Amino acid sequence: MINKSFYKYFLALLLPITILSGCKKYLDQQPITELGTNMVFSDVPNATKAVVSVYSRLVGDQGYGIRLSLYYPVDNDEMQGPTGAADNDRRDIARYSATSGNAQITSPFNQIFTGIEFANNCIDNIPAMDKYKTGSDQEKKQLQRLYGESLTLRAQFYLEAIRNWGDLPAHFTSAANLANENPFPKATDRDSLYEVLLNDLKTAENLVPWRKDVSSIGDPIDERITKGAVKALRARIALYRAGYSLRKNGQMAQGSNPATYYKIALDETNEIIASGQHGLNSSFKALWRDQVGAHAAADPDGELMFQASGTGRTGVGDTKLGYYNGPKVGSYGNVSINVLPSYFYAFDSTDLRRDVTCAAYNVNADGATKVGQAITAINDGKYRRDWTSNPSIAPTDAVQYLSLKWQIIRYSDVLLMNAEAENQLNGPTAAAYNAINQVRRRGYGKSITTADATVDLPAGLSQADFFKAIVKERSLELGGEGIRKYDLIRWNLLATTIANTKATLLAMSTLSAPWNTLPTSMYFKTNNTADDKAAWSNSFYKTAPTTTPTGTTKVVWMSAAINTTALSRFATGFTSGKSELLPIPQPVLDANFNMKQNPGY
Repeated sequence: MINKSFYKYFLALLLPITILSGCKKYLDQQPITELGTNMVFSDVPNATKAVVSVYSRLVGDQGYGIRLSLYYPVDNDEMQGPTGAADNDRRDIARYSATSGNAQITSPFNQIFTGIEFANNCIDNIPAMDKYKTGSDQEKKQLQRLYGESLTLRAQFYLEAIRNWGDLPAHFTSAANLANENPFPKATDRDSLYEVLLNDLKTAENLVPWRKDVSSIGDPIDERITKGAVKALRARIALYRAGYSLRKNGQMAQGSNPATYYKIALDETNEIIASGQHGLNSSFKALWRDQVGAHAAADPDGELMFQASGTGRTGVGDTKLGYYNGPKVGSYGNVSINVLPSYFYAFDSTDLRRDVTCAAYNVNADGATKVGQAITAINDGKYRRDWTSNPSIAPTDAVQYLSLKWQIIRYSDVLLMNAEAENQLNGPTAAAYNAINQVRRRGYGKSITTADATVDLPAGLSQADFFKAIVKERSLELGGEGIRKYDLIRWNLLATTIANTKATLLAMSTLSAPWNTLPTSMYFKTNNTADDKAAWSNSFYKTAPTTTPTGTTKVVWMSAAINTTALSRFATGFTSGKSELLPIPQPVLDANFNMKQNPGY
């Protein structure tokens, strides 16, 4: 007999309800409700609606709408979470002080496994459909794509679960099947889970078309997963499998046979690059302001490879990107993600990515003029309310859901994964240099495909030094995108990096060398509308003028406040051998007596 609490825990995972979310018009359709599997999986339109339900679990308040994207990945060496006292809530998660009873852990865990269950129902049923075997060529290809998408989405959900909670039960068929066979499953080693995901994605990449071939199977051009996204996710998971993670014995350990998995990552990224299906937007700022912020319907370069799209302006299926984080507009916005002062200065003065990733201002109630902020109050900038358009959000509008899309994988990440895998296997070859330098050139506003000695990495780096360059470049390129903490974990660098960041923040607060050459004051041009360094009259990298320039407002910049505001709350609860994972939610332990808590909790 099934334990009632366990049955209640899995009740949400039983399909026949699908939830509406948003990948443009693809997800803008009526959901299926209260229909049996025979009806749901009877034809392409209904099967498509079932896969819509899987996509929908990426977003909302419990998904990448806010918690998975903005609560869990912070207090790395780029960004830190909100100010305020301990709360057994979001602040404690950011500071590595979460307990198994934290209010913001259980629902995201449940939503991830809801997504896995929705995917399992599609995976179990789509290949068994009559039309999968006997339909027209177009129907077969469309159903194959839906099957491949479901495998890919399940892999994404599992990756998110594993990198936050470690070893977990293997749910690779629907809950209805599992409940009778093994109602109280033990956790499976993550390496075994990764093997299943890697094999699934190998299957999926042969089922899903390239982005430029979508119309050939009769599907519209939209934001659905295409072959490049499948391959990129397979490469990402391979790097996690090759890397370090916190094991049940409380030790950080690397996965076995890492070269095997670096080879998978290298092969997959090489195939994406060789396909010519994806490229970089020539402007980093335009990518975020005019593409993501403007809700652009088309992505001509194909850089935004895998997105979690929100719609509906509710906590069920939208995102709070640009409201919870990013600069305030008038009184609206939480400004809950702060850029660490040390990260701001990881960028050099000519790197154009700094003023996209770091928003050193808030916006007045008129929605246009800006107010400069101290270095301790800079917010992340890739998702900004004042960059949101189509439709634009009025500064007097209290809306919290801006329907911005969380970026799961971009093409620049593919290039950097390629450089990393190539370096691990073969050292810093010409191919590795080419991949990372394309990203660097775009970051500095240079021609992406033309060698440029002013920004390209210097020739002749050792393998170790090239790896250090990759570690830094991934931070400069992907800052604030929910990747950094997990990168540092798989490199076994999180503990060291947190300690080094604390030391740097302390040195900055006391203006110790080399920080004593930076300005203690910055002067913001009064009533200006610029959203980058043009808003300031003096340099971030040179000592400040002794008097306030005409037409400017003085902002205290480098000061002891770095200690009292940034350092005083940064990663205060971090404990090596514990904090690399979140605690398993207590309701999950209560529901399944075979589940064990993570080390240190």
